[in-house]
Amino acid sequence: MKRFFKLIPLLLLIPAILAGCGSSIPSENAEEILETPKADDLVTVGFSQLGAESDWRSANTDSMLSAFTEEAGYNLIYKNGQQKQANQITAIRMFIQQEVDYIVLAPSTEDGWETVLGEAREAGIPVILVDRRVNTADKNLYSCWVGSDFELEGKKMAAWIKAYTESKGIAPEDLHIVNIQGNIGSTAQIGRTRGLANAARDNGWDLMAEVSGDFTENRGREVMGALLKRFDNINVVYCENDNMAIGAIDAIESAGRKAGPNIQNGEIMVVSFDGVNKTALDYARQGKISCIAECNPLHGPRVRALIEVLKIGETPEKFNYVDEMLFSSVPGVDAIVVDDKTYKVEREY
Repeated sequence: MKRFFKLIPLLLLIPAILAGCGSSIPSENAEEILETPKADDLVTVGFSQLGAESDWRSANTDSMLSAFTEEAGYNLIYKNGQQKQANQITAIRMFIQQEVDYIVLAPSTEDGWETVLGEAREAGIPVILVDRRVNTADKNLYSCWVGSDFELEGKKMAAWIKAYTESKGIAPEDLHIVNIQGNIGSTAQIGRTRGLANAARDNGWDLMAEVSGDFTENRGREVMGALLKRFDNINVVYCENDNMAIGAIDAIESAGRKAGPNIQNGEIMVVSFDGVNKTALDYARQGKISCIAECNPLHGPRVRALIEVLKIGETPEKFNYVDEMLFSSVPGVDAIVVDDKTYKVEREY
C-alpha cells in the first residue's frame, strides 16, 4: 500500500517538474518540502543501478543514496547490477516481491525490459528511469525518465571539433578519427556514437574505427593501444567517457606520442564526455584532453522530486533533460552552434 505525506508545500515545486526539459531541482529545495516522517511512514524505493564502471556512475549512485534518506522520508533499497542485465531484472523482481512503493532503474542496455517492467506495472509500482532509457513498444511501462540528451552531447562535441579545426585551417579530409565507444547498446553509447558518425559523414571526416572500451579506463587503454598499432595516422580520438580517455592518453604516451590539440605538429587530439573524473579535468586544463562535454550525474534530487509529484497523483513530464555545458581550456572556439542554438564553450569547470 502506498503511503502519502501531507505535502501542500510541494505544490510550489510541481510547476517546475511539469514544465519539461531542462529543469533542475536543487537538493536543498527538495528538502524544504518534506515534513519529518514517522518511521512507519517511510516510502520505500528500490534502486537498480547498472554497476560501478566509471567515476560518473559512482557519483550518480552517491547522489541517489544522498537523496533517499530516512531523514527525507525514504527507505532506499540499493542493488548494484554489476553491468549485467540479468542481475537488474532479478533486482526488480525482488523489489516487486518486497512491495516497494517505487522502482528506479538505471538500465544497462535499452532492449529486453518489456517483461519485467510489465510485471512492475501489474503490481502497481511506478518505474522511473534514470540516465539511460529502455526500448519498449509500450511507453507506459515506465512513468518517466530523467537524464542527459546524449546525442546532443555528441553533436556539441562534433561541432567543437569542426569549429576548432576550421580555425586552424585543417582540411576536413585531414582528420583521421577513431571512436572509443561505451557499452554497446547503452543510451549514452548510441547517442554519442550517432552524434560523431553523422558529423563525420556530413563533413567528410575520416572516421576510421569505432571500438567499444566498455566505459572503463583499462579497456580504453587496451583499445587505444591496439588502434595505434593498426593505424599510423590517427590524429583525433573521440572517447565516449572520461575514464576511457585517461586510458587512451596513457596508451598514447606509452607509444611515444603526445596528447594535445596541435595535430598539425603531430599531437593526437583527445576529446571526452562526463566531466566528473578529477584526473580528466586536470588533463583538460593541461590540454591533454582538448574538450569535455559535461554529463551531469547528480540525478538523486531530480528523481526524488519526480516521485513527490507522483505521490500526490500528478503526472510529471515524460522526459526530463538536464542542462549541460561544454568545457575546453584550448583557445580558439568561444561558442558552437547546434540545431540553430548557440552554446558557450566554458573556460572554467
